[in-house]
Amino acid sequence: MSNILITLFAYIIDRIFGEFRFIKHPVIFMGELITFFEKKFYKDSILRGFFLVLFVLAIVSIFAFSISEYLSLLPTPFSVFLSSFIASIFIAHNMLRESVLGVVDAKDKKHAISMLVSRDTQELSESDIYKAAIETYAENLSDGVVAPMFYLLLFGLPGIILYKAVNTMDSMVGYRNKKYENFGKVAARLDDIANYIPARLTALLIMLRAKQKNLFSFYPQGKFHDSPNAGHPITAMALALGVQLGGDTSYFGKVKKKAVFGRGKSYIEANDVHTALSLV
Repeated sequence: MSNILITLFAYIIDRIFGEFRFIKHPVIFMGELITFFEKKFYKDSILRGFFLVLFVLAIVSIFAFSISEYLSLLPTPFSVFLSSFIASIFIAHNMLRESVLGVVDAKDKKHAISMLVSRDTQELSESDIYKAAIETYAENLSDGVVAPMFYLLLFGLPGIILYKAVNTMDSMVGYRNKKYENFGKVAARLDDIANYIPARLTALLIMLRAKQKNLFSFYPQGKFHDSPNAGHPITAMALALGVQLGGDTSYFGKVKKKAVFGRGKSYIEANDVHTALSLV
């Protein structure tokens, strides 16, 4: 029951207050741990990347379980409140929503969307910009909102903190390039495993919220995404909005062939972004 209350309160705190800029975000500390290990022990090998994962998770686990143990000694109301406050720091719905909304409201939309996506943005049309905004919103609903809450609900405060450690490692070293193909492989695969259920749960929640008749119709298209997880919430969002997302995309000057997700119109408007943001 306490995990349910903490998850609910944490989400509410994030929705109301968003980021607490007066404190250093714990993810920054995680990033510093990863950077420290990489500078000292980097080697182009899967084994060395495995040691990175062990190093980061060991230190974060000590911190997470120590905090949880300390809070458990407090009276229940104080324990629940403080746990909810700490957990809310690891939920990013407010920041995600404001970032995507900022793209719609920005005067320089190309610059605004470049802060959120890795694709080339200089040649994007307004429709392409809105499409990219919806895609990043749908994808990050999973790893920024649903997944943290999922692990908080199941495992309490240690669950959400360790999940964010895994997610942070993937975001820093989980790339398929010359430097990180081997070193980041374990972190990337662990992140795929951690997000397997939350990504599909996110897609299902979107379908439920949009009152779609076939709740699992996202799956046939979603599995064609390069990521084993990201395609499902993106497809669900596309079906909920009646639009087409995905398609060929330019990265670093090269066009990459990508599947199309959803059915309906291909021209995306600002109103479609607002509708996506309303599917809370």
